[in-house]
Amino acid sequence: MGKRASVLLMFAGLLLSGCGYNAMQAQDEQVKSAWSEVLNQYQRRADLIPNLVNTVKGFAIQEQTVLLGVTDARAKVGSIRATPELVNDPAAFAKFQAAQGELSGALSRLMVVTENYPQLKSDQNFRDLQAQLEGTENRITVARNRYIQAVQNYNVTVRSFPGNLTAMAFGYKPKPNFAVENEAVISKPPTVDFGGPSAGALPPATAPAMNGPPPAATPGAAPAAPDRTRAP
Repeated sequence: MGKRASVLLMFAGLLLSGCGYNAMQAQDEQVKSAWSEVLNQYQRRADLIPNLVNTVKGFAIQEQTVLLGVTDARAKVGSIRATPELVNDPAAFAKFQAAQGELSGALSRLMVVTENYPQLKSDQNFRDLQAQLEGTENRITVARNRYIQAVQNYNVTVRSFPGNLTAMAFGYKPKPNFAVENEAVISKPPTVDFGGPSAGALPPATAPAMNGPPPAATPGAAPAAPDRTRAP
């Protein structure tokens, strides 16, 4: 390679670096790493479900509807191929998120049902599985938050000038992100109850005393109207 070619390659490298190419590469790798951790924690949860369902079934066989809902939701999650490329397909990503949300809802209903079975709640195997599930849900939350942040950083770079020109040239596109769950609910302002009368209600008027002398007049004020309710 001649000296001129080396200079051109160096100049091209400087241009790409200045246009955000290196940042896109690094942030794309961060998104892939964060996504792998999300999948790892979701798989951990899926692996716990068969033992959890069988344990509950031993004490609450009559709860077939709830148990079947968990099993079906897990099967739906397993039918989606969660490959690294899934984060570049908004439709597939939305389908994946919906399936995971359905499984989370089914598990929540199962946990509510278990409150009706004291013997189940005292079973050591169930308590161990419940603790593992709670820990996994916490890990899922952490992994999702890291993925959300990684995608936000990447998308800002891809959409901002002059990085957007580099992104178009090399085929980098914004990636879909996790949506906020229960957005309609959390967007409502909290209701604060201070234990007093409801907002907008006026305190009841205090009736004037029927006995005793009338209140003293304030100096300079207009004379009060005669009290016709008093006996002569």
